[in-house]
Amino acid sequence: MFQKSKINEPIDPRSGARSAGSAPGVRAPERPQVSETPVAATPRSSSPASPSVIASDLKVIGNLVTNGDLQIEGTVEGDIHADTLIVVSGAQVRGEIRSNNVTVNGMVVGKIRGRKVRLTDQAHVDGDIVHSSISMEEGAHFEGSIHRADDPMNDGTAPQTASSRVMDLTDKAKAGDGKPS
Repeated sequence: MFQKSKINEPIDPRSGARSAGSAPGVRAPERPQVSETPVAATPRSSSPASPSVIASDLKVIGNLVTNGDLQIEGTVEGDIHADTLIVVSGAQVRGEIRSNNVTVNGMVVGKIRGRKVRLTDQAHVDGDIVHSSISMEEGAHFEGSIHRADDPMNDGTAPQTASSRVMDLTDKAKAGDGKPS
């Protein structure tokens, strides 16, 4: 009247048949054939990728660098470089921000360098802002200075590489009687 289900019985990988406990006359399910040719990756859609998110319960100590978009909901203590940055209400950033588009709803303590900077009515910024375009809503709290620049991402100092630092030290040593300063 009742029969034990064959669904959970193991399949012998060598033959594709059910193990010795299977009932006679019951066919093993067909296994799909595995292709030896590589499958082409599906192209990415043209829609923009979703931003990387630092969650509200996360505290990051260190610098963040991305070519994409970043949304800060938690706390970051370090410099941030992103294409688009959103600091949401309740989030905190302590460090320098460099981004093409910056929207601040939360708290930023440090310099902001952005082509397009927007401070909402909930923003609290304590630091200088260098921008190409800025908007500040009524109610935003800001302490610092604001400077307009054609290229706000360039601060006029080229980043030093390890080899340039060695050259600087070597040149100083030559000038100072062979003793490094």
